[in-house]
Amino acid sequence: MKTSEVLGLSVLLIGIILLITTFVDAYLFLTEDISILPVPNLLAVFGEALAPLIEASIRMIYLGVMGWIGSTITMRGITVLLQTRPETKLEKPKKAAGEAKAKDLDEVWEKALQETKLEVKPT
Repeated sequence: MKTSEVLGLSVLLIGIILLITTFVDAYLFLTEDISILPVPNLLAVFGEALAPLIEASIRMIYLGVMGWIGSTITMRGITVLLQTRPETKLEKPKKAAGEAKAKDLDEVWEKALQETKLEVKPT
């Protein structure tokens, strides 16, 4: 294998590992036990709920950035792998044996008119 292919595969694997880590971390975060205690005072509820909300939003931002970085690295790895593969040249389809090679525009018009059986009257 070429060095560029090895580098492309390693970048791809790093990106996939980051994505798997992100999904596992998100799953563990979502399966945590959330306890909400009833509080008689509404102001106390907002005060007690603000710290867990900030912590949850920080975790969500962390997971979002980690997923974005993992997908970007994976995309770069795929790009490197696609660029290292030898390009295949497209072959032009061969023309049919019965196809006429018209070199002049008048010949093309004559042939088209004959095929459609139209007559052209000179003006």
